[in-house]
Amino acid sequence: MKILIKILYILSFAIFFSCNKDDDKIDFTFLQINDVYEIAPIQGGKYGGMARVETLHQNLLKENKNTMLFLAGDFLNPSLIGTLKVDDERVRGKQMVEVMNAMNFDAVAFGNHEFDLSQQDLQKRLNESNFPWISSNVKLKTNGKSIPFYKEREGKRIPLKGTLIKEIIDEDGTTIKIGFISVCIPSNPKEYVEYGNMFVKARAAYAAIKDSVDVVFGLTHVKINNDKRIAKLLPNIPLIMGGHEHTNKYEKVGNSIITKADANAKTAYIHRITYDKKTKKATIDSKLQEITDSIVADQKVGEIVDKWQTILTTKIKDIIPQPNEVIYNAKIPLDGRDTPIRSEPTNLGKVITAAMSYSFNDKVDAAIVNGGSIRIDDELEGSITAVDIFRVLPYGGAVLKADIKGRLFKRVLDYGELAKGTGAYLHHHNITKKNNIWYIKGKPLLTTKTYTVAFSDYLLKGFDIPFLSSKDKSVTNVSKPKEKELSFDIRRAVVAYLKTQE
Repeated sequence: MKILIKILYILSFAIFFSCNKDDDKIDFTFLQINDVYEIAPIQGGKYGGMARVETLHQNLLKENKNTMLFLAGDFLNPSLIGTLKVDDERVRGKQMVEVMNAMNFDAVAFGNHEFDLSQQDLQKRLNESNFPWISSNVKLKTNGKSIPFYKEREGKRIPLKGTLIKEIIDEDGTTIKIGFISVCIPSNPKEYVEYGNMFVKARAAYAAIKDSVDVVFGLTHVKINNDKRIAKLLPNIPLIMGGHEHTNKYEKVGNSIITKADANAKTAYIHRITYDKKTKKATIDSKLQEITDSIVADQKVGEIVDKWQTILTTKIKDIIPQPNEVIYNAKIPLDGRDTPIRSEPTNLGKVITAAMSYSFNDKVDAAIVNGGSIRIDDELEGSITAVDIFRVLPYGGAVLKADIKGRLFKRVLDYGELAKGTGAYLHHHNITKKNNIWYIKGKPLLTTKTYTVAFSDYLLKGFDIPFLSSKDKSVTNVSKPKEKELSFDIRRAVVAYLKTQE
């Protein structure tokens, strides 16, 4: 009997050992969001909300402890909360960092809108963050040289890395190292930022870590065509988690997958990954998950969101004396959702450009604004208040009147049309197109004529449309509105215009 018990013990031990033996396969999960400007739910509370994302995050961690949370750039700016002053200092993304710290992000990429902030404000956000930032192609220009961006801790500078390496292990002991590279689109030039060539730097970053890890992934903030080029340059990267576009995307280039979620956490990508150490292959099951009001908000993160929403409600009166004043009743919703606002004429785009013309007593030939200036990612319905308009246009800025030669004007309009799907897509007032001919106030655009046009000031800085600038010889008589003038702030112009539309 003792011998039989001993044999059974040995057999059970062997079975237990065999069940827990390293099988050279490991499962892990990535949760990806990108381009998030609002910490609270949007579209009447139906979509988004960082507290809901955290609930999904926690559920995935219960499913697999090797779950990692990523944000592929653009989160510090713009938002209405970011423009407010708390303790005599502009918020400038502080609310987002506090929320993200509570969510324990595993890594974030720099987005171009991180550089909307001044060097001083960005440094504060870096110092406050407890999550890793990575970028292979952006550096800090200071004292005549370029150095990595850094966090300050107890008086010491801790440089941010161009890559990230994480080691994970599963229950049967399979261990792997995974690497991440990141690049950012150079679309927001600032004196303190140096942008390296994104393709050269991506390839160099990959070469630097590929022999130190089992597999490398991408975490980028560039245009989808740039991501495709990176995938071709680095065909061994199985997944690139991207940002910059605000509409979800799933693309395959060779053996690589490129994914982007919808902006403002309306959706998130869940990537369930199995890596086989023997074959050195990653199998990826990607799912686009809607973040809706069916997901219960995480309590801890929800409390932080509620705190900042209370601050918004209180502080908004510092910049809008009557923030809850109803200025317009929209029987038909004004469409400011990201996808249409960057790809087709919308009634909200028409309202904004009509208001730009109105700010000059309609003594202009036309008005144009870039879709990327409109950040509400929502539909405005029913009673619209002044604060709603500030949410629509958090950047603010002046409306500028300028004379532009017809040849350049046509080129600008053609560029805006071709920019469909991006922030450079243009919304118009007094401009139509028929049979491939542009019409201004119902008459064909003449390349030899000079037109007086109302522009958003951003457009005349040459960012979205690189050949359009107030410094161009074909652009003259640029106005400089005074503070008391309606054109001094585009939001003020829209509020005043809507009040006339009842």
